[in-house]
Amino acid sequence: MFIINSLKSNRLILGVALLLTLCYNWAFFWHVNQVYPAFGGQMGFFVSLGILVFAVMALILSLLCVARATKPVLIIFVVSAAFAAYYMDTFDVIIDKLMIQNVAQTSVKEAGDLFTGKLVLYGVGLGFLPALVLYRMRLPVLSWRQGLVQRLVLILALLVVVASQAVIFSQNYASFFREQKTMRYYINPLKPIYSAFTFANGLIERAPAQVEALGRDAVISATDVNRELVILVVGETARWDRFSLNGYSKPTNPLLATEKVVSFSNFASCGTSTAVSVPCMFSPFGRDTFSDKKFKSSENVLDVLAHAGVTVLWRDNNSDSKGVAIRPNNVTYQDYKTAPTNTLCDIECRDEGMLVGLEEFINQHPTGDITIVLHQMGSHGPAYYKRYPAAFEQFKPACQNNLLEKCSVEEISNAYDNTILYTDNFLSKVIAFLKGNTPKFEAAMFYVSDHGESLGEKGVFLHGMPYAIAPESQTHVGAIMWLSDNFMSDNLKGVSFEALKAKEHVPYTHDNLFHTLLGMMEIESKDYNPKLDILKLH
Repeated sequence: MFIINSLKSNRLILGVALLLTLCYNWAFFWHVNQVYPAFGGQMGFFVSLGILVFAVMALILSLLCVARATKPVLIIFVVSAAFAAYYMDTFDVIIDKLMIQNVAQTSVKEAGDLFTGKLVLYGVGLGFLPALVLYRMRLPVLSWRQGLVQRLVLILALLVVVASQAVIFSQNYASFFREQKTMRYYINPLKPIYSAFTFANGLIERAPAQVEALGRDAVISATDVNRELVILVVGETARWDRFSLNGYSKPTNPLLATEKVVSFSNFASCGTSTAVSVPCMFSPFGRDTFSDKKFKSSENVLDVLAHAGVTVLWRDNNSDSKGVAIRPNNVTYQDYKTAPTNTLCDIECRDEGMLVGLEEFINQHPTGDITIVLHQMGSHGPAYYKRYPAAFEQFKPACQNNLLEKCSVEEISNAYDNTILYTDNFLSKVIAFLKGNTPKFEAAMFYVSDHGESLGEKGVFLHGMPYAIAPESQTHVGAIMWLSDNFMSDNLKGVSFEALKAKEHVPYTHDNLFHTLLGMMEIESKDYNPKLDILKLH
C-alpha cells in the first residue's frame, strides 16, 4: 500500500499548486507568450506571471484546504484541471459559465463525439493518477493551534510573494489587468471551478421561477382568410461565410441557388452556443436583456402562436429544444434523433428524416394555420464527417477524425463545407415540400442558424467563446428565407421578392425572429413589434 508519511499539508498545497501551474496551464502561458514573448524581451514578466499564478493558486488552496477537507479539495482541483486542460489545449476554448451550461446540457451522443484517446490520456495522466496519489497520502494530525499558526505563516508568505511581483513589474501588471482581461480566463482550474460554482448557484436561484404568460391577447388578423404553413428551420453551427449564396468560393449551395431565396448575409446570433442562442431567439427579450432566468420565467413566441390558435409542431434532430418546446398544451414535441421515429439513419439520424411523415401531420389538422420547427443536427462539431451521408463528401480531402489536431486546416474546412452542402440539400427538400402544399397554404421557410463555428482561425476551434470576445466566425450566422408566390401576393403581408432581396445585406439579429415569425403568421398582439419584423418594408 503506497502511503507517504509525515508530509505536512502546507507542503502538499505548495506541491499541488506548482503542479497545476506547470502542467495544466499550457493554454494560459501560450496566450501570454503571444502578447509578452518570453524570448522577445519579456522573459522577466513571463516568469513573474508564472510565480504569480503559483502564489495565487496556493493562496486559494490554503484558504480552502482545512483539516479533513484538504485531500478532497486538492483532488477536485486536479481532476477538474485535467479535463479543462484537455479542452483548452485542444480547442483553445474558455471554460466559463456558458461552457459549463453547454456541458450540462450535452447529450450522450454529442459527448461521444468529444471522446478521444487524447482525452483519456489527459483524464488518466493528469487527473486519475495524481488524484490516486493524493488519496493514498497520509497527513499528520496537528492540534488546531499548530495548524492555524502554520497556515497563517504560509498565507502571509504567499501574500508577500504576490505583492513583490506586483511591485517589481508594476507597469507590466497595470497593462495586463487593464488590457488582457480575456487572458485571465485561461487560468486553470480557477476559472473552470468558479464557473461551475456560479452555474450551480444559478440553478438553485431559478428553480422556483414562475412562468409569466405572454401574448394572451394574440389573435390571427380578422382579414386573414388564407391558411399559413411556415417551416422554421433552426440551423446548427452554420457560419454565414461558408454559404456560396453569400459569395463563398466553393459551391456549397448548388440547389438553393436555383430557388427564389433571400440569403441574409449580415445576420448576428444571440449567443455562441445552442444553450443560449436557441432560447434567446424564441424569447421576447433580445440579446441585450436576455438571461436564462428570464427565459425560464416567461413564455416564448411558440406559446404566443398557440394562444392565437396556430398548430405548433417541433421536430428535433439535435439535443433538444433547450426549454423552448416544453409546454405540451401549446407545442407538439417529437424526437427525431433515433430510429424508428427517424427512418433515415446510418451512422446517425439525418436531418431530412424530419420531413418523413410531415404530410400526414398536416393532414391531421385540416383547418387553421400551422407552424413547424425543424431543429437540425446541421454542422455540429467536432465530428463534422458524421454530419452528412457519404454521397455529400464532395470537398476533399475531408477530416475523418473528431480529434481535430490530427487533421489539417484544409481537411477540417472541407469536412465542414460538406455539412453546409448537406444543409443545402435539406433546405431544398423543405422548399419542395412547401411547394407541394401551396394549393392549400400560403407557405414560407425561414432558416436561421443558432451560432457559428471557429475552424482553426488563430488556433481557435468549435464555439462557445464569451460573446464579448468571440470571433465573428462564431456570431455571424447563415439565414435564408423562401416565400411562396401566393404568400407574397397576399395584400395583408405586403411583401415582394424584389423588396425582400434588396434587404439581404441589412443587419439583422436573432432579435428579429420573434416578431418576423408573428408577422409571417399574421398575428396581432401587443407583444408584436412590426419594426423588428423583417418582412415589413420599413
